[in-house]
Amino acid sequence: MSQGVVQEMVATALLGALDGARKKGQLKTDAWPALTLDAPKRPEWGDLASTVAMSLASSEQRAPHDIAQIIVENLPRREQLFERVEIVRPGFLNLTVKASLWQEVLKEIESYGTAYGKTDLGRGRRVLVEYVSANPTGPLHVGHGRGAAVGQAVARLLEEVGYDVDSEYYINDAGRQMKLLGASVYARYRELSGQPVEFPEDGYHGAYITAAAERIKQQLGETARNLAPADLEERCRALAYQDLLAQIREDLNLFGIEFKSWFSEASLLESKAVEQVLDELKSRGLLFEQEGAWWFRSSAFGDEKDRVVKKQDGEYTYLASDIAYHRDKLRRGYDLLIDVWGADHHGYIPRMQAVMQAYDHPKERLHVVLVQLVKLLRAGAEVKMSKRTGSFVTMREVIDEVGADAAKFFFLMRDSRSHLDFDLDLAKQRSADNPMYYVQYAHARISSLWRVAAARGMTCPPAAEADLSVLTDPDELGLIRKLSAYPELLQTSASAFEPHRVTYYLQQLAALLHTFYNKHRILPPAVGQEPSEAEPAEELTPKKTAARLVLMRGVQQVIRNGLAVLGISAPEQM
Repeated sequence: MSQGVVQEMVATALLGALDGARKKGQLKTDAWPALTLDAPKRPEWGDLASTVAMSLASSEQRAPHDIAQIIVENLPRREQLFERVEIVRPGFLNLTVKASLWQEVLKEIESYGTAYGKTDLGRGRRVLVEYVSANPTGPLHVGHGRGAAVGQAVARLLEEVGYDVDSEYYINDAGRQMKLLGASVYARYRELSGQPVEFPEDGYHGAYITAAAERIKQQLGETARNLAPADLEERCRALAYQDLLAQIREDLNLFGIEFKSWFSEASLLESKAVEQVLDELKSRGLLFEQEGAWWFRSSAFGDEKDRVVKKQDGEYTYLASDIAYHRDKLRRGYDLLIDVWGADHHGYIPRMQAVMQAYDHPKERLHVVLVQLVKLLRAGAEVKMSKRTGSFVTMREVIDEVGADAAKFFFLMRDSRSHLDFDLDLAKQRSADNPMYYVQYAHARISSLWRVAAARGMTCPPAAEADLSVLTDPDELGLIRKLSAYPELLQTSASAFEPHRVTYYLQQLAALLHTFYNKHRILPPAVGQEPSEAEPAEELTPKKTAARLVLMRGVQQVIRNGLAVLGISAPEQM
């Protein structure tokens, strides 16, 4: 499937009309534009709308309204598929589909279950999604949390549409930052030992550094007396690194984030991989020496200027390691590399795309998803400080306060390229004002329906055995139309690397469900029970009850599928 069953039938009919018109000589274009079917802005305009006539106006050199009329004249199975077909100037095609076709959607959802919405767009192509990749010099902060939620959701979206996806964490465990970590922890170690110390000017502050020094002091005990200062500082660095990396893994695990692999930057240096790729580029004339430093000719591939890869003192730059790392990714046979970076790395994209081209790959082989900053709010005021770090709020603190599900949902509610205001108070509310609660409650509400039905000896029949033709109410059809849009939503979200579209869709679907639930009966009153005033006063036939139960099962399945893509649970009770 590439889209819902109804959309597929409509698209097939439109293509059939175009082909028929071409055979009659009414249209001359050899290749048709991509067909897109959107929901009109107002429901009275129809179920689906197409702009194909306007897309053809230039190549056909005709008014789009005339092209639309030709398409309508040649529509195959028009009476069987459409209740109404309208042309709206300048050339919109507004299509109202017969209710019987929408009812087939529920059978499709039941047939595919957890696979409903999946497509083969990726055709098994291999993708590596690298995300978080924070320096192991401190705890993950709230920005890393947003990057983790986005990275996981992008990976899962790509899996849903047929890519073979791996995920990876790149451990920046080499270079200046690691040296500063060692110097910072060593300074706190000396302080705890009552020794005079001068704290490094660019060192890491915060309670977590002191806590690491305390653990190391206990761990080393009397053996520290036998170590030279330089050796003791190195031990502080190594032990603090192991400690902080373990904390990062623990925090990510708490957040429900797992990586298939963890890749060490230090391993690139130890294996001489950095040296090898620079020699490789040098042999191809893509490196040059100037004033004692070595430069990568990135400007030859669209970067604004050439970049240093080896400094005058012989130290490699971050770019040198990144070249070796991405070269390694390419050698592992991935067809597409996706990096999730903070938005402050925007300027780094051209130089890494230059690396792709330097190795004879199109720059599009690497796609970077940028993640903007998060502003935490409590009681309407910005939260800036953390007790643990003394500067930034950690990801763990947010998870502990609002829960992993709410944190993920809120991180994914906006386009990752947009700044995000994260209202901690709202994320904890158990009300319809909290969008995560609103969506999860829709799933739990239907689960409650099954418990009530079971208590009354009722079950939901298979879709094939229910008379779905009774689902003709506009609210019923509105829910089904929304369910039918889910497969195409996944495809467009994955193609754009934008998981926030799924979050937005689930909120819309939940709103339709809650409105329907409050407005319509799904189960008849229990035998001998009078309906309460709060319940809709609506007569139900056994056929209608069975059909609506099938509809509810379809809604619950799609909510569950969508939440799974986002890495969020679908509770049975709330």
